[in-house]
Amino acid sequence: MALTLYLRRAKRLSNPDPARVSIVEGDVLDQTMLEAAMRGQDVVYANLAGDMAAQSGTIIAAMKAVGLKRLIFISSMGIYSEVPSERYRSVLDPYRDATALIEASSLDYTILRPGWFIRDKTVSYQLTQKGEAFRGHDVSLNSLSDLIVKLALVPHLEVRRSLGVSTK
Repeated sequence: MALTLYLRRAKRLSNPDPARVSIVEGDVLDQTMLEAAMRGQDVVYANLAGDMAAQSGTIIAAMKAVGLKRLIFISSMGIYSEVPSERYRSVLDPYRDATALIEASSLDYTILRPGWFIRDKTVSYQLTQKGEAFRGHDVSLNSLSDLIVKLALVPHLEVRRSLGVSTK
């Protein structure tokens, strides 16, 4: 499997396997450069910070321009007020706005809404669907990575779904 990693500061990452990994430094708001990086790809995985609505809009437009359909997008638990007894306010607005744009698109998206990240080596997680109460609180980075790989390798898995992800 060949990977193209699109990063805003590529110098922070050493290439783990130059034979199969390409690293491109760019701004996600630069649609022309983003399209060039997306050509020939099967899946886009996005984990963003900042003006997520603008960034998501550019990703959606670039994917449409190059005919790419599959998007795996990291959002946050709480964007639908699905965490019992918790009310997250404006801190989640960027995630809500970006998620709304993606859900309104024609892309084959999967939105992941993880709990708080923990550095536990175990892979154990549970999923909740949009509209269900979020169960649990934390999720290991290994668990989230396991799910992302499954979604990337099985194109039809959980398409047009928004999944809460937490440790069992």
